[in-house]
Amino acid sequence: MATTEYIGTGRRKTAIARVRLASGSGKVTVNGRPLENYFVVDTQRTHLLQPLVVTDSVNKLDVGVNVKGGGPNGQAGAVGHGIARALIEADANMRPALKAEGFLTRDPRMKERKKYGQPGARKRFQFSKR
Repeated sequence: MATTEYIGTGRRKTAIARVRLASGSGKVTVNGRPLENYFVVDTQRTHLLQPLVVTDSVNKLDVGVNVKGGGPNGQAGAVGHGIARALIEADANMRPALKAEGFLTRDPRMKERKKYGQPGARKRFQFSKR
């Protein structure tokens, strides 16, 4: 891979992540902060780094992420999706490995909207016969 930057956009729930990959030593920054400071839960960090682990490029690429919207889990999923898309842009031969692990599939699950005349999406007000 050359020293150029590769860009990928990842989405999950209402979170959107713009990911930049560049050759380097494996440094990951999210919104200008180190990965450990932004995602404090270990499972979130491992989840978003999985595409790099599968393609064996953990210590070969520097990752810069700009993420907004959603919560921590949605943002972690969006970053992982963006990293996978950027890796394909860097090297198209990584596509089968990433596709087999399901990193290229955008998770379509979204929060269901609240309906009028009831307190939530599915919940109903208590029924009273009298």
